This record gives sequence, structure tokens and C-alpha cells, in this order.
Amino acid sequence: MDSDRVFFATTITIQRRPIFRRETTARLLIDTLAHYRDGRKFLLHEFVVMPDHIHALLSPAEEISLERAVQFIKGGFSNRLKDRGSVWQPSFTNHRIRDWEDYEQHREYIRMNPVRARLAGRPEEYPYSSAAGALRMDPVPQGLKPCCFESALTRA
Repeated sequence: MDSDRVFFATTITIQRRPIFRRETTARLLIDTLAHYRDGRKFLLHEFVVMPDHIHALLSPAEEISLERAVQFIKGGFSNRLKDRGSVWQPSFTNHRIRDWEDYEQHREYIRMNPVRARLAGRPEEYPYSSAAGALRMDPVPQGLKPCCFESALTRA
């Protein structure tokens, strides 16, 4: 997986409706993430399901655009929810991860989001996130991993 295909993506519910306050709805979104990750539509590195939005660090599969990967998540969830109304705002925001430091900043942002929102005391206590172990995560792409300090010292 290319390290230049790692993105921080955020999508928000329509009118910021807090539909993910309900455990069954939040778990359904996590199941949707797992389904498309297991179907190799994208690698999922980190995520958090907040009451009215989701943040994810993900790498779309080689043949899939970021827009299509997010469409799988949003459309797949909406289809599974079987709600008659709209669930999501039509767009999403994204940021291409540049390097290890950028990855770590966004990873920490995801982990701390429920703490900042006072939904949990510590990241691990919020059940709808990668920090709590709600789902198996894919590893950090090789190209983003920091270079080993010792190997840098031994190079001439």
C-alpha cells in the first residue's frame, strides 16, 4: 500500500443529528467499517465514531478513489440502517497524510476526540473507537514509519 494514499477523512450526519449516541447505530457503523475493510476496499488505521460524525485514517485500495471508499462507508451504513431519510451530509472533508508526524498528529486527534468532547475520561474508555480496540486496525503504511535512529547513525 502506497504511503501517499493515506487520508484523514471526516464525514458528518445531516443537520449534525447525533444518531451515533445510540449504541446499536454506532455499532452498525463500526460493522460497516469492518465489512468494507475486510472486503479490501480500504485499509483502516484509526477511527472514532462521535455522536454526529466519524473521523478515520484510511488508505483506499489501489483501484479505489478516496471518494469511492467514503461512499462505501456512507452508502453501506445508510443501506444497513434502512432509515427512510438522509443520514449524511453530501460531502466529506479530507487531508492527505504527508509523513509520520502528520500521521501521528491525526492519530492523536482521533484518539482524543471523545475526551475533548467529554464523552470519556481516557481514549480507551470510549467504546466506539480504535483506541478502545473496537475493531482490528491495519498497520501504519511502511513509507510513513519513522526511520530507526540506530540505522541512521550507522550510515556513512
